[in-house]
Amino acid sequence: MENKPSDSQPAKIGVIIPAYRVERQIATVISSIPGWVDEIIVVNDASPDATGEKIRTISDPRLHVLTHTRNQGVGGAMLTGYDYALKQGLDIMVKVDGDGQMDLAYLSFLINPILHENADYTKGNRFLDSVALKKMPFLRKLGNLALTFMTKLASGYWNIFDPTNGYTAISAEKLRSLDPKLVSKDYFFETSMLCELRKVNAVVEDIPIPAIYQDEVSSLKVYREFFVFLVNLVARFFSRLYNRYFLYDFSAASFYITAGLVLGFFGGIWGIVKWVHSSQTGIEASTGTVLIAVLPIILAIQFLVQAVALDIADVPTRVHKIDANLSMQDLWEK
Repeated sequence: MENKPSDSQPAKIGVIIPAYRVERQIATVISSIPGWVDEIIVVNDASPDATGEKIRTISDPRLHVLTHTRNQGVGGAMLTGYDYALKQGLDIMVKVDGDGQMDLAYLSFLINPILHENADYTKGNRFLDSVALKKMPFLRKLGNLALTFMTKLASGYWNIFDPTNGYTAISAEKLRSLDPKLVSKDYFFETSMLCELRKVNAVVEDIPIPAIYQDEVSSLKVYREFFVFLVNLVARFFSRLYNRYFLYDFSAASFYITAGLVLGFFGGIWGIVKWVHSSQTGIEASTGTVLIAVLPIILAIQFLVQAVALDIADVPTRVHKIDANLSMQDLWEK
């Protein structure tokens, strides 16, 4: 029996599948999508194998096939699918990969928080399932741990885990508020979505969903993508810090960041200068000289820790609905 989402708030549901080198799995994935899904949008991302031919053999009235003439990456395929879905008037869009790793029995678990207005964006979390976690390859597990912490810093979503999980759902309202030009088209897509969603105060919720590991061959080049992720995450982190705490606001966290950086810089420079002087002259630095270096550094650490605590407390937890019929003047007055 199909696990259906709540019927308390009817909505048009669509599934978007970016398809690249999935000729063996794509038919099974599409046939496994529950009957209560309104639209199935498959984006053939210029796949060089027989993926396109396999899709054309599938007979499903809900199926819409979009084809790229050149490969644009998973993010590029999803942006094409999202744009089409919005034009079709869908209310919730679910991303499902075409490689069969995502258990479609959990589809309704992703959708229900959005239907009940408890979240704007939901994503799977393989780390919340202890049985599936044991089956996860060690390198994936280790890489996810590192990427998760870096993504928390870059996005500001300290409540999420497994940030590269591609099993996601988003409301049409929140999707419209994003600038597609700022969403990455490559494997950084899911992480960039989180960073952009934070800018519009979207509520993000993790859903425990185990992955299905098969004998699929990933086109991901691990070492190359690691540096791509690292560079992008660092850039997104400083961008978020500047925009949120200095450009658009100046809060207590802004003060702690500023004071922490100034004190840390002063203490570090003072300590280095005095250490070099002491090593050159052979005269040990006095206790007072050492304290002038140590105390600012200790205060800097305390200020920065407090800034992180405030940043963690600032994670959005309440969905804000916007009436599409309101004018900009109405929004300002509200």
